[in-house]
Amino acid sequence: MLKHKGHSSKKNNLAINAVALQDHILHDLQLRNLSVADHSKTQVQKKENKSLKRDAKAIIDTGLKKTTQCPKLEDSEKEYVLDPKPPPLTLAQKLGLIGPPPPPLSSDEWEKVKQRSLLQGDSVQPCPICKEDFELRPQVLLSCSHVFHRACLQAFEKFTNKKTCPLCRKNQYETRVIHDGARLFRIKCATRIQACWRGYVVRKWYQNLRKTVPPTDAKLRKKFFEKKFTEISHRILCSYNTNIEELFAEIDHCLAVNRSVLQQLEEKCSHEITEEEWEKIHKQALRREARDCSICLAPLSPASSQRVGTGQRSRETALLSCSHVFHHACLLALEEFSVGDGPPFHACPLCRSCYQKKILEC
Repeated sequence: MLKHKGHSSKKNNLAINAVALQDHILHDLQLRNLSVADHSKTQVQKKENKSLKRDAKAIIDTGLKKTTQCPKLEDSEKEYVLDPKPPPLTLAQKLGLIGPPPPPLSSDEWEKVKQRSLLQGDSVQPCPICKEDFELRPQVLLSCSHVFHRACLQAFEKFTNKKTCPLCRKNQYETRVIHDGARLFRIKCATRIQACWRGYVVRKWYQNLRKTVPPTDAKLRKKFFEKKFTEISHRILCSYNTNIEELFAEIDHCLAVNRSVLQQLEEKCSHEITEEEWEKIHKQALRREARDCSICLAPLSPASSQRVGTGQRSRETALLSCSHVFHHACLLALEEFSVGDGPPFHACPLCRSCYQKKILEC
């Protein structure tokens, strides 16, 4: 009987141990509390919503201003652990068949895990699940120092129905939200923006330099100066007033003024001076007592003579309507020498007025 009882107790212990191990395996492999799903938070939120609905009361608006407290902004760069509480002990762990789970990692241990991940360059490389860069999407660090997208790890856990690392297959890992990928992505974006801006500034500086400094190559130098001359001519043309109507109106006005001046000169010069007027002009010339010709500076006396051929004749004196007196030959030479003046628009060498002349024989 004692042997039978001992044999039955051993069978019972084996059965208990088998059930305990089976329960441990199920708890170890099944996905009950996902580290990235946060079922505890959703359950707490549901309970809070139910309690809020029960405690809801009507509020009367009195019209008075109420001080509203601004919501506290959470630090987007703050790192935190998603599953701070260790899982409960299974029956096999309580019976001592399997060792208890390791305690949660401390902050110093998490820092060592993060340093190991940085040395491996996991945040620089793409996510091992989706093969895309981390960029600004949520990123999680496992206690085995591997890094994934939070959404990718959650989808992997739901798909496999296991809580094992996709790379090293470690069971029951701990997860921590980090922002190394987002920080590196911001630095990368800032570097690209700075590179683009510096390239733009350098290109603008080089373009301005090419516009101001001529190149050394002969062909390029020729094209440079041709372009410069074209720009200058275009600028000059643009500065002119190209209104044809105003130009023609100004030309017509100038022609009308010139015609009026010419008419006045013709009227003045076409007027024939009478003998009485010539007498008055002659008396006025005598009052001046002009003894020398203002052109040749020779005396106007009757003793002066000019030999022509074999005979002698006295030099003729011309009296102008402006009462000035000159040698007739000198006046004719001056009229031929004057450019642009034609009869009857000769000007007096002294007073520059149009004149009529009369020859006085000395």
